[in-house]
Amino acid sequence: MNYTEVIINGILLGLAVAISVGPTLFAVIRYSMHHTYKAGLAFVVGVSISDILYVLIANTATETWRGALQSYEQKIGLIGAILFMAMGLYLFFKKYKPERPKRGEATAISQTTYLKIFASGFFMNTLNPAVMLIWLGASLKIAAYSLLEKILFFAVCLVLVLSIDFCKVFLAEKIRSWLTLRKILYLNKASALIIFLFGALIFYNFLSGTTMTH
Repeated sequence: MNYTEVIINGILLGLAVAISVGPTLFAVIRYSMHHTYKAGLAFVVGVSISDILYVLIANTATETWRGALQSYEQKIGLIGAILFMAMGLYLFFKKYKPERPKRGEATAISQTTYLKIFASGFFMNTLNPAVMLIWLGASLKIAAYSLLEKILFFAVCLVLVLSIDFCKVFLAEKIRSWLTLRKILYLNKASALIIFLFGALIFYNFLSGTTMTH
């Protein structure tokens, strides 16, 4: 496996996850504007810890069934690709009415409140079925990667997502002002399209015999 390809795949998935406009983005903006940037960071760290746990659980599961995964590598790869494409299509055609985050007066908060905000980020992300499907699909997609390749893939992906989330915290006011309802719709469509294309690329590679094996 070319490590450059691993890094590119990690960047693509990280971008798809990071630019999505969902409840976590609005929560980051709300906490950062209503309190301080520290509140936004607490929320983002909670989300990141949840992502890391999902990645560890998903990879542990795939590693436990490594023999079966190697035997059915192409089928599993195709299933993972279809999972991504189905999610992308669902998000693309999903009907919803977006709302812009509203501005509030910043207020100081206690250490206990920071912990509660951290917990809200953790549980909001953990209980989101779309997040679970993304990390499960990613783990299936790279089941044949070596341990080093898996670490590199998810490290690039998670660091990129966390970095962009940090940027959202410090740019909360500008993001809020920029987010018109039309732009929210466009960003959701763009995120869904990236997820779909990511899955389509995987599907094509496995179908054409270009698998992830060495």
